[in-house]
Amino acid sequence: MTSDYDLIVVGGGPAGSTAATAVALRGHRVLLLERETFPRYQIGESLLPATVHGLCRILGVADEVAEAGFTLKRGGTLRWGRTPEPWQFSFAMTPRLPEPTATAFQVERSRFDEILLRNAERVGVEVREGSPVRRVLTEGERVHGVEYTDRDGTPRTAHARYVIDASGNTSRLHGKVGGARVYSDFFRNLAVFGYYAGGRRLPEPNSGNIFCAAFDAGWLWYIPLRDDLTSVGAVISPEHYPAVQQDPRAAWQDMIKACPEVARLLTDVPVATEQPYDRVRVRKDYSYWKTSLWTPGMALVGDAACFVDPVLSSGVHLATYGALLAARAVNSALDGSVPEDRGFAEFEARYRREYGAFYDFLIAFYDMERNEDSYFWAAKKVTEVDIDEVAAFAELAGGVASGDEAVGATGRLGTYWSAAAAELDAAVDHLTAPDEPRTNPLLTTEVVTNTFRTGNALQEQALYGGPLDAPTAPAPGALTVTEDGLSWVV
Repeated sequence: MTSDYDLIVVGGGPAGSTAATAVALRGHRVLLLERETFPRYQIGESLLPATVHGLCRILGVADEVAEAGFTLKRGGTLRWGRTPEPWQFSFAMTPRLPEPTATAFQVERSRFDEILLRNAERVGVEVREGSPVRRVLTEGERVHGVEYTDRDGTPRTAHARYVIDASGNTSRLHGKVGGARVYSDFFRNLAVFGYYAGGRRLPEPNSGNIFCAAFDAGWLWYIPLRDDLTSVGAVISPEHYPAVQQDPRAAWQDMIKACPEVARLLTDVPVATEQPYDRVRVRKDYSYWKTSLWTPGMALVGDAACFVDPVLSSGVHLATYGALLAARAVNSALDGSVPEDRGFAEFEARYRREYGAFYDFLIAFYDMERNEDSYFWAAKKVTEVDIDEVAAFAELAGGVASGDEAVGATGRLGTYWSAAAAELDAAVDHLTAPDEPRTNPLLTTEVVTNTFRTGNALQEQALYGGPLDAPTAPAPGALTVTEDGLSWVV
């Protein structure tokens, strides 16, 4: 049984729904195949403003997300670095983005993901749930379709000009684009997490902030999802895996007790008993990237392509931004405005730069924590980054995201990360000084500016039809973005 489409998307999470919607909005025929049936549980609840006010507006779902009743998030609160007391940052990164767009949400992913998937259906995507993909189809060196099993157990074949793999970190398809999955030794951690039926909130106006607190064994997240539901997780080194494997719930609660700043927020609060929040889960929280992100006829997005440590809540942003980039390449190739190889090269270059910007920030951010007596934190110093990983990252980012023009200059990368950590440390000291600064000192640091530049541009694209900082005269032949944000234009 065969069908023909312009695009087949594998996976119905935020990355898959984004890619499918962005191509269907241009009138192309799109099939989305999802192995589960929505709503379904998924880890990852804290969003960034670029997703809420940029991506969701481009997809036409911003109002529905705003009206869903999710917890408002103005920024983050952290007990991190040399400062003994918690400190805050806000999302008011630029005066060009007014107050409503300087916020985000804490979301139950089962609800948020379903909003995106049903929106895809509304704009014309053919969504088939309960339909796992078995393999991709190739002819010569080109991918041209997939084999899958529908919800009745019937094997089916579907053909398309393009396939996008958004099937997550357990993807069985990513090998078809070639290249290796490179794992980071620096960010090779373990996450054990669960939920409480409530919990104390931070003082207003920051009651909806994510709270991250460093302690001897690693760090904890504390995410207020609803008044009666809080996500709490510990990110620790793999050396704790035997204890976690033996009794995940006991290990999870031991980690919470070891962090007084989080433990006191949960005094006398019961653990959640409602499904699916009644379980304690474990995830090997390893960061990685693919050395190839596309091949003729197929591209990788979301966790099928890359993942980076969750302390900055960048997961959904990286996934949906990468999916939008891939959709732009597909749309441009389908309408003939930009050659396929050029459009997908632009997709890959921008996707790698964005991943590299967050990777840079996170190395510097970990380095500023001064708990050097801890095994976990001693291993999270710039000086402990393996030279092979530095070289691999330099090749990944092409020297652009790191601020280092020489791709192979691994020593200079270490110098850059050390300087970025020192600059962050100084900014936090200034932020917590008795005389409150008039401007957020974090905004003056190079690594923070680099990290949020693309997100701000994405929000400006949605609000104003293009980044306000875009050059007035692009280089001849350069690729820019159409006003609706959905494709490339020369």
